[in-house]
Amino acid sequence: MHWSMGSSRAEKQEKNSIVHSFNRNFRKRADGNPNTMAFVTSPEMVAAIAISGKLDFNPIEDSLVNESGEEVKLAVPTGFELPLKGFDVEDNGYQAPAMDGSSVKVVVNPSSERLQLLSPFKPWGGNNISGMKLLIKAEGKCTTDHISMAGPWLRYRGHLDNISNNCLIGAINAFSGQANEVVNQLTGSKGEVPAVARAYKAAGVPSIVVGDHNYGEGSSREHAAMEPRHLGVIAVIVKSFARIHETNLKKQGMLGLTFDVESDYNKILEDDTFSFIDLDAFSANKPIHLELSHSNGEVEVIKLNHTFNEQQIEWFKAGSALNLISANI
Repeated sequence: MHWSMGSSRAEKQEKNSIVHSFNRNFRKRADGNPNTMAFVTSPEMVAAIAISGKLDFNPIEDSLVNESGEEVKLAVPTGFELPLKGFDVEDNGYQAPAMDGSSVKVVVNPSSERLQLLSPFKPWGGNNISGMKLLIKAEGKCTTDHISMAGPWLRYRGHLDNISNNCLIGAINAFSGQANEVVNQLTGSKGEVPAVARAYKAAGVPSIVVGDHNYGEGSSREHAAMEPRHLGVIAVIVKSFARIHETNLKKQGMLGLTFDVESDYNKILEDDTFSFIDLDAFSANKPIHLELSHSNGEVEVIKLNHTFNEQQIEWFKAGSALNLISANI
């Protein structure tokens, strides 16, 4: 149940309040407006506030005026805490898969904006990856909502390419202090993060993301890993990871790496070019070294750690955990 003082104000980013009985109380989450405050309460309170049209309405003490002009109070809600007949249902919604699915075809309209069949990610070729560009160096808190915003974007969660247009649009660029604005190192112009990522991908230039502490905290949202992978990001290098997000990156065939020396975060410059120098010897319990080529001609190497085990390294080699599973069926 959901009530809003004016969700149509989202485009103008006017101050707004939403009271609902589901989801979370994040700014901007429900309607994309950073000035919308969201409050979570019971369905009964949402209904009472919606009927009154007042955020400060107290159904226990406050009255409403009916059609006859009389002051009335809302009755105290009554109901059953649990279903009288338990949770027994005739149709539990389960549909068993076909015994032989080899002839089953999943048909999706190619012009659909909300559904898209997934294509396998490209496997790693086994060589060092060089010539990488920085997509964004995120500063401060960067949660899964910063990486893959919810709200109006959730309608595209079945269409990876469309929902990737929200990739990292909430992350704060360490070089400018702005969100969703980075420099395209191929042109020198500024652009939105997804657009610059697509430009790198189209040019065959791999990219990396650099982050701060506890990168990827929040909901264990697969899209926060799938989107940068889809847009050509090879590695996410941070001071520290939220555990689940780190694993999600691995599953999608990306490198989740941490600075051996946290202050090396400061060595990452906006116009650097990056190359792995020993990725071809990728193995468990062995650090990886990254070469930073600065625009002034200076070159330095930093040490990166990882928590990949041998099985997870096979995910990376195959391009994703799903690729490896399908190859072994």
